[in-house]
Amino acid sequence: MRLFITSIFILSFNFAFSQERKNPIVTPFGGIYDIPEASVKADPSLNYKIVIDLVTGNKDPSEFNWSLNNVARLLNLHAVAGADVSKMDVVLAIHGGATMAIASDRVYRKKYGVDNPNNELIKALSDAGVRLTVCGQSLISRDINAEEVNKNVEIAISMLTTVTTHQLNGYALLKF
Repeated sequence: MRLFITSIFILSFNFAFSQERKNPIVTPFGGIYDIPEASVKADPSLNYKIVIDLVTGNKDPSEFNWSLNNVARLLNLHAVAGADVSKMDVVLAIHGGATMAIASDRVYRKKYGVDNPNNELIKALSDAGVRLTVCGQSLISRDINAEEVNKNVEIAISMLTTVTTHQLNGYALLKF
């Protein structure tokens, strides 16, 4: 009898908390869960201005960059939490360990032996209105030429100038 009750409890618990991930803005990336019980949510009246210092690379180069995926999560979470995504202005300042994520397949394959798994995610973020920039200093230090940068990514003089300029223009800073 105790086993029966324990089994019912475990099944009920799993059923109650099992949900499908949602991707309302950046599909199929950045899957998130809606939390209907949440009392702290996004403010639909705000204009969200966010600059993201995106520096973290991947340990496994055959997987997409999890920091880029976190940007997709940011957009999806704000949408589910009630923010007006048309009032979101998100800028990425990609540099350091994340720089290779924006490289052409040829450059990426030469370094890691696989095509760049970030291309679809970068396009999805760009299509969602995210402005992706890469640090020109990081490109030079990694021997990536301008023509070898993903076409959905702009080249900035530096991450430092991108972040400071946006912060001084009222953008919140996040670091992934």
